[in-house]
Amino acid sequence: MTEEVTSSKPPKALILAPVFYPSAGIALLLVACSILFREQSEAVFQAAKNWVAFDAGWFTVLAVAGFLIFVVGIAFSGFGRLKLGPDHSKPDYSYATWFAMLFAAGMGIGLMFFGVAEPIMHYTSPPVAEGLTMDAARQAMRITFFHWGIHAWAIYAVVALSLAYFSYRHGLPLRIRSALYPLVGERIHGPIGHTVDTFAVLGTIFGLATSLGLGVIQINSGFSYLFGIESSVTVQVILIAVITLIATGSVVSGLDKGVKILSELNMLLAVLLLAFVLVAGPTVYLLQTFVQNTGMYISNIFSMTFNLYAYDPKPGWIGGWTLFYWGWWIAWSPFVGMFIARISRGRTIREFVVGVLMVPTGFTFLWMTIYGNTALHMVINGGYTHLIETVAVDSSVALFEFLQNMPLSSITSAIATLLVVFFFVTSADSGALVIDMLTSKGEEESPVWQRIFWAILVGLLAIALLVAGGLTSLQAGTIAAALPFTIVMILMCWGLAKAMSMDLAKQSSIRYARVAPGHTGDWRHRLRALTHQPKRREVINYIRRKADPALEQVASELRKRGLEVEIKLGDDGRVALQVGHGEEIDFVYAVRPQPYEPPSFMLDDPRRRRQDDERFYRAEVFLREGGQDYDVMGWSEDDLINDVLDQYQRHIHFLDVIR
Repeated sequence: MTEEVTSSKPPKALILAPVFYPSAGIALLLVACSILFREQSEAVFQAAKNWVAFDAGWFTVLAVAGFLIFVVGIAFSGFGRLKLGPDHSKPDYSYATWFAMLFAAGMGIGLMFFGVAEPIMHYTSPPVAEGLTMDAARQAMRITFFHWGIHAWAIYAVVALSLAYFSYRHGLPLRIRSALYPLVGERIHGPIGHTVDTFAVLGTIFGLATSLGLGVIQINSGFSYLFGIESSVTVQVILIAVITLIATGSVVSGLDKGVKILSELNMLLAVLLLAFVLVAGPTVYLLQTFVQNTGMYISNIFSMTFNLYAYDPKPGWIGGWTLFYWGWWIAWSPFVGMFIARISRGRTIREFVVGVLMVPTGFTFLWMTIYGNTALHMVINGGYTHLIETVAVDSSVALFEFLQNMPLSSITSAIATLLVVFFFVTSADSGALVIDMLTSKGEEESPVWQRIFWAILVGLLAIALLVAGGLTSLQAGTIAAALPFTIVMILMCWGLAKAMSMDLAKQSSIRYARVAPGHTGDWRHRLRALTHQPKRREVINYIRRKADPALEQVASELRKRGLEVEIKLGDDGRVALQVGHGEEIDFVYAVRPQPYEPPSFMLDDPRRRRQDDERFYRAEVFLREGGQDYDVMGWSEDDLINDVLDQYQRHIHFLDVIR
């Protein structure tokens, strides 16, 4: 969109001040403290990481397990039929296009950084087994699959599902706060909503900074391998500055011209590099391990989900690995969730969950198998033990050391470096856009300078974290920032479940509710009955005048056919028809006064507490199974008789089915 279109309002008018200024202020404060007070900042980040890992680690593990159970549970429950949009909506994209976009969402700097390094590190030093053994190799791939499996995508699915559901189905803003509407109502537009979105912005900033920090470390390693450039924090700071400027250029050129082209080129290069390693490596072995790795993952997923290594502790292991990943995915979830939500309008919840959990996970497993198992094969069968030594010294060099042992190493290393650069640019650009959406009023597209501001700020935070302690500070910052947003995500699940329950109840009531049959008389009489709120005495009088005679007529006809029928009157004003069926289940149809709370807009003063004699009642139908949640007050005797026969016919059909 051009600058002329976005400038219809002053720049400040487009800023959502209660979110923009606190988010920017906290981020800038962290940047300043990390650079000016390096040692103190590193100590603070490390202390925060240790507290989250050792004291609150159980909470994070339990929350992530809950997210997975939640999304799988709603997919295969009745909620799975609900659509991310109106009931008549159709998906915006075909299955093929949607799967391709989800496939693209699964790509990232992390796959490039950890694809070789993580399996080798777990093989060398597993959490519970002896290192450098075949058992350690199997455990290495099982743990790698666990860290990159459906738990990550369940986290993304919670955020994406909430955004899509409340935006496309209920017309609320495409913001994190909208998921809390069922819990706090219109207050989402006030301080509560601003606080929630601020947490989302800060989490996204840290998630982006972590990805960019890891990316620039690996770019530096690539340049060192290709051109002999020194690997140092100074070089990495310069690289972040240069590539962030490139990312801002992508922002200025727009999404269609900038990010779209880079994303397509990203995917092409990644698939080519993946195919090259598959063909040039031990192909049959990789296909075998892919099947076995997947089987091990599925068979161990439950025990691994809740494993905190409480009985076999390696100090710092779970904080440096599992909790770091969970924190990274949680911090990254507003960004990825926004992308997934925007491409999923019109899908059912069941389609959405299956697609989001399965498609990217499948590709990620293939990537990790091809890179991780090829690296393990080199070490175990090829004797390339120097790969272990390289990873131990600098994990960012692992990919290039790995490619050096394959044909065309210079070309593939150049492609890998270029791929990480492209990932860096697209992540910075797209992430800045998401942060910008959360900090803008959303009425119009925000000015370009605003996205540039966020792109530069994320780059500055990545620099600050590198200066404050490199990879350790990146991990610590991510884990610490994710904890508040984990609480927000739990509230999102609660709000989502509450909203879906209401939607399902509404669908059910519309589809199955029994209403008074159409009348040929004055329609105004029916309207008066709909808006009138009767008291208990009035309902009892109706039951005596209409319901009792109607049931007596039915009972008389049934007795003529040889059935045992009884009419019972209750002390509470009810009347019940009971038809005996011998050894089979009897049929019961009753009408009784039932208190209820009418809509507040129908009351003269909804705030006033009512006495017992002022309560409102309806004539509710009860069967043997219990109340049926519909009111027959005002129905004629013929209407009631037909309703009894309808219910009796259903009962007879039920008896036929169970015989």
